Amino acid sequence: MPSTADYILNRAPADRGDLDNARFPILATTKLLFVTSEMSGFLQAGGLGEISAALPRQLRAFCDLRVLIPGYRQVRAIKPGMEIIREMPRTASLPPWSLGRFSTVDGLTIYAALCDELYDREGTPYGPRAGEDFGDNDIRFGRLSLAAAEIAAGEADPNWKPDIIHVNDWPSALAPGYMRWKGLTTPSILTIHNLAYQGQYEPERMGRLAIPDFAFTIDGAEFYGKISFLKSGIFYGSHVTTVSETYAQEITTPEYGCGLEGLLKTRMDEGRLTGIINGVDDSWNALIEGGKTTEQIVRSWKCRNAAEIRKTFELPDSRGPLFSIISRLVHQKGIDLSLEVAETIVSKGGQLVIMGRGVSRYEERAENLARKFPGAIAVRIGFDDRDARRLFAASDFLLMPSRFEPCGLSQMYAQLSGALPIAHRIGGLVDTVEDGFSGIMFSPATRARLTGAVTRAFEVFRLRRLFCQMRKHAMAKNFGWHRSATRYADVYARALDA
Repeated sequence: MPSTADYILNRAPADRGDLDNARFPILATTKLLFVTSEMSGFLQAGGLGEISAALPRQLRAFCDLRVLIPGYRQVRAIKPGMEIIREMPRTASLPPWSLGRFSTVDGLTIYAALCDELYDREGTPYGPRAGEDFGDNDIRFGRLSLAAAEIAAGEADPNWKPDIIHVNDWPSALAPGYMRWKGLTTPSILTIHNLAYQGQYEPERMGRLAIPDFAFTIDGAEFYGKISFLKSGIFYGSHVTTVSETYAQEITTPEYGCGLEGLLKTRMDEGRLTGIINGVDDSWNALIEGGKTTEQIVRSWKCRNAAEIRKTFELPDSRGPLFSIISRLVHQKGIDLSLEVAETIVSKGGQLVIMGRGVSRYEERAENLARKFPGAIAVRIGFDDRDARRLFAASDFLLMPSRFEPCGLSQMYAQLSGALPIAHRIGGLVDTVEDGFSGIMFSPATRARLTGAVTRAFEVFRLRRLFCQMRKHAMAKNFGWHRSATRYADVYARALDA
């Protein structure tokens, strides 16, 4: 079963005719710069990396698109001989950098912001280990944001100047501010993948980041006495998108707005906040060889994967359902709730496999459960893409009791793999899981409600005809990027027209 990275790096050239650019004639000659801090196939920490690899490939049907990523050590290793377009000078405490350029196998043009003192490091895009930050992330991602603005100004590549830029989450959200402070009128789109991560720093860092003094105001980069990268992108950007329609509504409320609900509500009232659900890459749409999904074929395929997973995780054969947790082990994902219902799963005859990494106390609790229930609970602290795909394919149910979930990809992977999500009725989970048809939903996010949902899952599993119908419905769903890419194209067209 190929990994996402294998698929992306070795895929055949994309068919640019998949989408109809005749609907958006304004984009036919448009140059678009897509800016991201992570990208599957090079270096990623989460779903943003997969989205950054898949969405730009779809958007090429509409416009001339290039992706800007930091020149991480891993990028350098994969593309050691990339072309150097121009060397750029230091700005304040943001070090000098060079603009590298290369193409992927399928012809996607990638820009790399090369600055080894910032990006030539072991670890994740954001820190030495998952859940940790580098102490100079303001400089690292200020450099990325200003690099995007310098490309937008035509300073970094004299032969290619974007007509619009699309930045993602706080690490590149300062770019619309830099563009404004440079006097540029180039439209900019900010996509919020998770509002909880805002890139906040003390105001003493402004000079180091080349942020002008006049920008430290409520109508600028200031947020409760600090610099906020994300708030800057929301304020200075032309349009804000987020990754599901439900989450777009939620972040305009005090419960989920993280202090930015007022500004976001204003953007929604202005028609400048749009929710667009993420898709999944095409490698998830052809899981079963030959594409045939009769119940007999699906059951055989699921059984083979379940047998392999039980062997890998040293679990005995079982006639009971196999549950899985494939997640970061953090409070947001409701991992504490999932661990609390583990004994219920075991007592009812089920098995549970946990794969992920996160907060140490949750890792320890998961490992303690595995020691307490050998043969029923297995744990892997860490993540392997191939084994994760096989675990999705093996599972009957996926636990996903997230306290908030802007979009979520795991519930989509699970459904396409014939695993029914047990999910909190929140954010993107609402927009992608149909209660009683392709999964089991519950609310609020409490142990009692999750226990009830798990009990319901056992009832569904015993009713084999209902279980097979729900699994068939889930596997038939379409989570491709076509519709979402078209909606992004509409946002671009409106921003350019405005």
